Amino acid sequence: MKFHRRLKVLLVDDDSLVIDVVQSELEAIGHEVIGRASDGRQAISRIRALQPDIVVMDITMPEMDGLEATRLIQEICPRPVVLLTAHDDPELVERASEAGAGAYILKPPNGPEMGRTLMIAIARFADFMELRRLNEELNSALKEVRTLKGLLPICAGCKKIRDENNVWSEIETYISSRADATFTHTLCPKCMNAFFPGCGPKRTP
Repeated sequence: MKFHRRLKVLLVDDDSLVIDVVQSELEAIGHEVIGRASDGRQAISRIRALQPDIVVMDITMPEMDGLEATRLIQEICPRPVVLLTAHDDPELVERASEAGAGAYILKPPNGPEMGRTLMIAIARFADFMELRRLNEELNSALKEVRTLKGLLPICAGCKKIRDENNVWSEIETYISSRADATFTHTLCPKCMNAFFPGCGPKRTP
């Protein structure tokens, strides 16, 4: 099974024989292994240095296991991650997903299975990053809304508002800086008649 594009892969496993097998299968389906690591800490360092397209990583490793490494990778240098495991455990699948892994594969993997798993991981990673972007936008919007809640100190005379830095601003300036709103000025009927007598709307008796 040939992939639609050549991927740069980082392999992470403390068993060099396993890495040899996985590398052979990946290269057979057209991918390039650009680096190896033997534990989670090395993996994070190699990701920063090598910038792989995807990480294929064992779960059980010394120093830092694959689940913890996956969590840190998604926080520090987000990448699609495929986890390698010797056991098909439903609880493990859930934990891997919570950590940010896009897919997992049983040892020993074969080429066609690796190809399908890589595609799944990359697709899920794209969804993960889009969801993260939407959450950040939502949190930013909620933060802006929160700035307009609570008591606002407003001058009873000129109607300026005092901000958190004790600076007085026009109400239009204050609100525009904290919300996605632009002001346009007009006159209500009462003010129109007060400033421009006879120009406002006629009142019916």
